Formats: sequence, structure tokens, C-alpha cells
Amino acid sequence: MQDVVRVRLDLGYDGTGFSGWAAQPGRRTVQGEIESALGRILRLDPPPGLTVAGRTDAGVHARGQVAHVDLPVASFDALTRDRRHPAAAQVPPGGPLEPLEPLGVAERLPALLRRLSGVLPADVRVHRLSVAPEGFDARFSALSRRYAYRVSDAPGGVDPLRRHEVLWHLRPLDLDLLNAAASRLLGEHDFAAFCKKREGATTIRELQRLDWAREDDGVLVATVVADAFCHSMVRALVGSLLAVGDGRRPVEWPGEVLARAVRDSGVHVAPAHGLCLEEVRYPAQPDLAARAAQTRRLRTLAPPA
Repeated sequence: MQDVVRVRLDLGYDGTGFSGWAAQPGRRTVQGEIESALGRILRLDPPPGLTVAGRTDAGVHARGQVAHVDLPVASFDALTRDRRHPAAAQVPPGGPLEPLEPLGVAERLPALLRRLSGVLPADVRVHRLSVAPEGFDARFSALSRRYAYRVSDAPGGVDPLRRHEVLWHLRPLDLDLLNAAASRLLGEHDFAAFCKKREGATTIRELQRLDWAREDDGVLVATVVADAFCHSMVRALVGSLLAVGDGRRPVEWPGEVLARAVRDSGVHVAPAHGLCLEEVRYPAQPDLAARAAQTRRLRTLAPPA
């Protein structure tokens, strides 16, 4: 059996020109671009498959995305066929040449990162490559994901230089109303009212943080943290809160929608471009495998006491 190493990728991308993360035939995706680049650099056909912490939709951005890929150790020879350990360069002229071990995978990752930076398009960047610790799974080992949604209610519209990352909201927004409504959504619930249902997937999630702040430039930022998110959940939550923040709905309305646990036609999903995945958190190495096993179990809500 061929030796394989699991590599962690920390990356970011401008989602404007992508049809989301997940590879799709005939469409430009983040996964497709990175897998193609890895296949080309490491001479792997078919290209290796990536597993990601959070599959973002078309137009959604990421600063703190995490993925992993399992690579044949032998494929790294494509990077350094004619190089040996860096210590070889320190041997003085005429000095003895002692046998040296070939470069290991960890020592070759900087070369792979440099090659990726030259091959990948400018709207996706891999910031860091590392050998993943034992038990690491980018998706299932994650403790939480943190998203930010950015909105401007400035009468004149969004700064043109930020139009791809900030939503312009036509009506003025009240920060206190936004936070009052958001506080009613925290905790572990069935978020079916704010999710697009997928066959066999649970909509039970633990919403750990949801609050709004207005930055010095006037842009409103919603910080959203959960152990995981179901499809369209963050944008649906934001859409419901914007309706409260501009006075179209009462403060209690998002909480009432949540309690009904059925998709509500009154919940409008906020546009994708205001959303950015900022961070994925993981436990310490000894707890990675246990966390992955826990996440894979289908969740149910405990009955009321």
C-alpha cells in the first residue's frame, strides 16, 4: 500500500467569481481550482480530493477556511527530484560528503506552497500548509465556525471598493433591535425554519454567538458562531434580523419562526456577497478523533423536561 500523508490547508478566497466551494461540472469553483493546481504540481491524475470545513455557496467569501487532502508521499518527488537535505549546502568545498536523508514531507511543504501561489488564480490563496496531526479531519473535527455578515445602511450606498463584500440595505437599521432579536435565537435548536433541508441531514445546531456591532465606518457586522451550520442558515438568520432592524417585523418574530421549526416564506435569505467565513476552531490534538466521531453521530434534541 502506498504511503499517504494528510496535509492541512489554511486558505482564503474572494467568492465573487466562484460558483461556491464544491466542485461542479462546467463551473468554476474553489475546490476545483485548488484540486486542479495540486494535480498539476504533484503530477497526480486524477487530482487529489479535498475535504473542507465549511462548503460555502456561490458568492460567499472566506478568510479562515480550512481543508485537508491526502497525498501520496511519493508525489512530493515532483517538487524536489534534484534536491537533497538543506544541510548539504553547508558542506565546505572539498569537504566530506556524508549520506543524507531525502527531504521529508514537512520540509517540502514550503516548496509546494510557493508553487501553489504561482499556479492558483489571484482570487484564491493558500496561506499555510502543514502536516495534519493524527485524527484531524477538516470537517468533522471542527468545534465551531465563525462567520461575519457585513451590511451598510448608508443613504448613499456602499463604498465602491467594498461592494463585493458589503451588502447595501435600503432602510436604516437599529442596532439595539438587531441584537434584541438575535439574542432570542441562541442555543441548541432545530433550525429547520432557517435551513434548506437536505435528505438525511439534521437541522439541529448549537448557535453559540449571534450579535451585531457598528464599526467606525458605519458598516454593521453580524458575528455568527455555531458548532456547524446547515445550508443557507447564516444568510436566512441575517435576512430575518434585517427585517426586525429596519422595523418591518417585531423583535419577537425571528424567535417565533424558530420555534415553529418549519421553513417560513417570510424569511428572506440575505445575498451571498455580504457573508465571509472568518475562522474554524479545532480541539487540541488528543481530542481530534473523538470530536470527529461525535460530530458524525446524527443529532436529536432532548425532550423538554
